[in-house]
Amino acid sequence: MTDKNKPRDEAVEKELAGVPEELLEKEGDEDATLDGALNSLRGDLEKAQQDMLYAKAEVQNVRRRMEKDVQDARAYAATGFARDVLTVSDNLSRAIEAIPADLHDDPRLKALVTGIEATQRELEKVFAQHGIVRIAAMGLPLDPNQHQAMLEIPSAEAEPGTVVQEMQSGWMIKDRLLRPAMVGVAKKPD
Repeated sequence: MTDKNKPRDEAVEKELAGVPEELLEKEGDEDATLDGALNSLRGDLEKAQQDMLYAKAEVQNVRRRMEKDVQDARAYAATGFARDVLTVSDNLSRAIEAIPADLHDDPRLKALVTGIEATQRELEKVFAQHGIVRIAAMGLPLDPNQHQAMLEIPSAEAEPGTVVQEMQSGWMIKDRLLRPAMVGVAKKPD
């Protein structure tokens, strides 16, 4: 028997069972074929490791986004409700402003006035607990991110573009605008 026709060892046969026959046809090229197959497997392993690293990074990014979404949901969950309750706050303020000063001391209305003022203070306290704060407007330059200019008022005392009248208060929840302040802005007199 020549070397070409020599039967293979059984242990080698078992190891080469998964290797395609065309790679094994030339026994003289057996070492080169095994090296090629090994290099191919190493390349596949490196690719699989790289894919795994990308997948881990993507999972971590998704987790971070989800945590941020949960934090935002907690922080701003009351937004719709707070917008609705702002009208209650506005009406309480109007009720207090509508009471003439001389009636504040009238014994018949004193309890009513005190009750309305206490309700307004409690509402402001609850707003503060939930990060809802009033936007400053009077005397400040118009900020289109916080103020909505409703009209221009000729004024010699204030710089043009300065808020000189507040028709409706503006509010923020945490760092987001809940409702812009409706304001009147100074302009140069004619």
